[in-house]
Amino acid sequence: MGIISEFKKFSLQGNVIDLAVGVVIGASFSKIVSSLVDDIITPAVLTPALKAARLADLGQLVITGTAIKYGNFLSEIISFTLVAFALFLVIKGVNAAKRKEATAQAVSGTDKLLTEIRDVLKEKK
Repeated sequence: MGIISEFKKFSLQGNVIDLAVGVVIGASFSKIVSSLVDDIITPAVLTPALKAARLADLGQLVITGTAIKYGNFLSEIISFTLVAFALFLVIKGVNAAKRKEATAQAVSGTDKLLTEIRDVLKEKK
């Protein structure tokens, strides 16, 4: 088998295509989550805290006499925590939908089995 035909077989496998689709969708989803955190949640959470500290942004928090900007570090920790929480909520919703779907499929599978049993019993009479 030539290298071109092997590459074609490899690149057109279902797993590779599924992975490519997952990466593209994941990148788009990442932008959505980042926007949710950066544009909605973070300002809603930080604005009152910044006003109380009389700051425009967390970047203004520095250790006096040094170049250490611990405010930026705090900002990244807060962003990470908010992104993790947003993803937790999304995954929790997806898992609930999957459980509901699995329950519906199990019921329909049971109904199908009962229908088959009924049909067999009818044939025996």
